[in-house]
Order: sequence, then C-alpha cells, then structure tokens
Amino acid sequence: MVTLSQLVLVAGAAVVFAVVPGPAVVFIVTRSVDQSRRAGVASGLGVACGNLALVVAAAFGLSALLTTSEIAYDVVRFAGAAYLVYLGVRRLLDRSVPSEAGEAVPQRLSRLFGQGLVVGVLNPKAALFIFSFLPQFVNQGHGAVAAQMLVLGTVVVAITLVSDCCYAALAGGVAQSLLRRPKVVRRQQIVAGCVYIGLGVAAAVSGPSHSTAKAR
Repeated sequence: MVTLSQLVLVAGAAVVFAVVPGPAVVFIVTRSVDQSRRAGVASGLGVACGNLALVVAAAFGLSALLTTSEIAYDVVRFAGAAYLVYLGVRRLLDRSVPSEAGEAVPQRLSRLFGQGLVVGVLNPKAALFIFSFLPQFVNQGHGAVAAQMLVLGTVVVAITLVSDCCYAALAGGVAQSLLRRPKVVRRQQIVAGCVYIGLGVAAAVSGPSHSTAKAR
C-alpha cells in the first residue's frame, strides 16, 4: 500500500503543481471575478472532479494511450481549446445587464460546476501531470498499482482543490471591492471572454510535450 514517504513526496509535488497558475487556475479566477466567490468555488469543484476522473483513468491503464499517442493528446488538447473558445465567445456575446451596480447576473452553480468539470477533464497539462508524472511515485512492490494511483491521485486533487478555492476566494473579494458600476462590469465581461479565448488559443497552438507537465 502507499507509504508515508510516497505521500510526502506526492504532496510536495502537488503543492508546486497547484500554486503555480496555469489554465485551470486562470479559468477559476476569471469565473470568480466574473461572478462571485461561490462561482469560483463551484468551478473549482468541477475542475477537481474532472481531474479526479483523470486519476481514475490513469489508475486503470488509460495513461499509456495519452502519453504515447500524439493523436490522442491532440484530441484532448484541441477539444479543451475549442471549449474554452466557446465559453469566451458566449461571454462576449452576453448582453445581460447587471441587476445592481457591481452585481453580474448570476449563473446556476450547477452549470458553473459542469463547465469546470469539462475544463478539468480536457486540460492536457493536468492530464499529462497525472498520467506521466504521478506514476513515477508508484512502487510495484507496495501492492496494487491501481490502488496506489487512486490514493496518490486523490491527494493531488485535494491539494489543488484547496489551492483553487483560495484563488477563487481572493479573486472574488478583490472583484467585489472594485466592481461598482454596470459599465465596469460589462468591460469585465469582455475581459473575461478574451481571457477564455486566449486560453483556448494558447492550448491549441502549444505543441505536445509527453515528458512532463509542469504548469496547470
């Protein structure tokens, strides 16, 4: 089974992986600024569940497909990029007017959770971290490999979720203190849409790297 040394090493790597901003963190922060702390946390929970799905996939042997097949990698990469661009275009086309100054029209938390879930599953950097880097901490002499992957992966997901919620809380607090007028809110919506599209374009043009995934 998983040893204490394995947990400590994985936890240390997960902290670095979590606190360095990457596409998932930017997505969550943008959601928090765009809507509220609750929206950011809901998005973060969705991302965490998406990452957990990747952990399950890695535990049951799908890691070899993504790490050895450029076609499979590109499918994940372009699907994630397309979804982010889709979210950005929808945000730019949104003409809803805030009900009060500084208060954007809220979206259902279930919808935000679902969007975060898709982003988490289709985040190629997170996938490669879980599929390529995490297995290095598995010791075949310590029992079932799948069980070790599930335990270690859950540790990674839990640490990143805490980090993401902290980012969401901080961003939401800053946003609520700065956004006071509907015009400002509308400009912020435009910025949010551009951020999503920018993330999508960056994911699409970034070349595959099957060795490591250092950013999230």
